[in-house]
This record gives sequence, structure tokens and C-alpha cells, in this order.
Amino acid sequence: MRWGITLPLEGVPLSAHREVVREAESLGYTDAWTAEVDGSDAFVPAATALCWGESIRVGTAIANVYGRGPAILAQTAMALSELAPGRFCLGIGASTQVIVERWNGRKMERPLAYVREMVRFLRQVMAGERGTSELLGVQGFRLSRRLAEPPPIFVAALRRGMLRLAGEVADGVIINWLAPGDVPRVVAEAREAARQAGRDPEALEVACRIFVMPPLPDSVLRAVGKRMAVVYLTSPVYAAFHEWLGRGEQIRPVVEAWQAGERQQAAEMVPDRLLEDLLVFGSPQECVDKIVEYCRNGVTVPVLQLVAPGDDPAQRGELARKMLRELARP
Repeated sequence: MRWGITLPLEGVPLSAHREVVREAESLGYTDAWTAEVDGSDAFVPAATALCWGESIRVGTAIANVYGRGPAILAQTAMALSELAPGRFCLGIGASTQVIVERWNGRKMERPLAYVREMVRFLRQVMAGERGTSELLGVQGFRLSRRLAEPPPIFVAALRRGMLRLAGEVADGVIINWLAPGDVPRVVAEAREAARQAGRDPEALEVACRIFVMPPLPDSVLRAVGKRMAVVYLTSPVYAAFHEWLGRGEQIRPVVEAWQAGERQQAAEMVPDRLLEDLLVFGSPQECVDKIVEYCRNGVTVPVLQLVAPGDDPAQRGELARKMLRELARP
């Protein structure tokens, strides 16, 4: 069983991650996956983990396909693959409207078609061919440095269309912000699409970012959890995802309050039951048991996102390191 961690850890400077990566390997973590929202980008932490680790597999979860030109994305992926042969995975996805449009000034248009075309283009140029794509705006690009084994490509997916796309064209699917009971339905979509495309459905990896909370007083835990949850649940793509999963009535008051500008009220309205479904908290053993439940339901690469709240970076870093040790692979 694979066992992954999200890097960089909260409260720990990137320059201090040499020890983090080596400790994670010694504790049995097999994977380290990065993200890019409003902190570090996805690739610099990945490069450091590849350099400082000896065996840990490193992936991006995710690099959004609108934030970089296709040629730059291909060059970066190939460079990281050359840095640590066989240990890098390229995880890409459409991301969210806020990240793409409000923060990066791009238009999030035709995400399903755009991701499909990006995967096709990346496969083509990583195989040494010349790539051209009208949709991506690329004309005749070819990589001058080539590898015998290009990196596997993972696609981030929420609802049916993107899940099926991942099953059809990717080596793995990345899922996020869902309960263990949601996993079978999500995974079934991707694996069935792989089967229909003539691929081995069981070969499709399923990486899932799982948000793990530290031991906190119940009132604090729920306040922190609700502030975090409301950001996801009010994003149009995640709201649509949870409506598809059958939580439309649960989240509708939250979304309506958020859209009306009542941000604090919206956070307070996140149902406690939803936090219990979507977050992992409790004793270390209870947390590990719930993570294993995700795996029993179809996740092959659990990726722990250790939540370390607080104002003091040093204390947050100590808490994150403590959780890293307590939640090591069983």
C-alpha cells in the first residue's frame, strides 16, 4: 500500500524540508505530492523533494493547465523526470475559476476539451514528436531533450466527464475533498471509462488528497474545519461536485449565504455532519483507520494534507512534524 504526504508541510520553511523528506521516507511514506493554491507553486517543492529523497515518488497535485504554456509544462515535467528517473509524476487539472481567472488572468474555457488536448500534446512531445494544437495555441513545438521513459500523467477530476477522461487517457486520477463513502462511485466512473477505452482499469492509480486535522478542542476543530470547508464548498466546481454526489440540499444554504456576501454566516452554516464525512480527525489510530477506509473503497495513493492551524509558524511546523510521525504508514 502506498502512503503519501502533501509537501511542503505547513509552518516548515522549504529550506528545512531536506530533513522532512528523509524522515518521511524512514517512516514509510512512499509518495510526496505538491499543490499550488496561494502558497508554493507545484514544481519547486517537487524538485527539492526529488533531490533530497532517495526513493520517495513525487507528484504534482495539481499543476493547472491554464497557468503555464503547454511547451513550458512539457519542459518542466521532462526536466523533473530527468532529475530523478522513475520517481516523478505529472498531475494536471483544470483547477478552479478563482485560481484560473481571478488570480491568473486566464479564461477557464472548455476545461474538459482543454485537459484532453493537453494530455494528448504532452504525450506527443514527450515521445519526441513535434506537437501542434489549435486549441492550445501551439505550433510545431518539439523537445530537444528526451527521455526513454516519460513521466506518468495523472488528471485531477471531480464529476463524471473529467473522471471518464482520466480513465480514458491518463495513468492515474487525482480526487479531492470527498468522503470515504463517495470513493466507490467516483472510482467506478474512471475505471469503467478505462475499460471501454481498451485499457486495464485496475492499472489506473487513484490518488486522493485527504485532509487530516490535529487533536484540538471540539469547538476549535469545528471552527477551523468550517472555515476551510466553506472555501471549497462555495467554489462552483466543488459545489457542482457535491451536488452530483447528492449533497445539494446540505450545501445550498451555505452557497446562498456566501453568494449574498455573508461569508462568516456561510462558514457557520457548514453542517457538522459534513465535516465528519470530509475531514479526518480524532486519535492517531482513528485517523489512520479512516485513511485506510478510503483505500478499501478504491484509493490506491492516499495523500495526507496535514492541517496545522495557528499564528506561530514554528508551532505550526512542530505540530505538522508531530502529525507526520503519528500518521506514518501502518
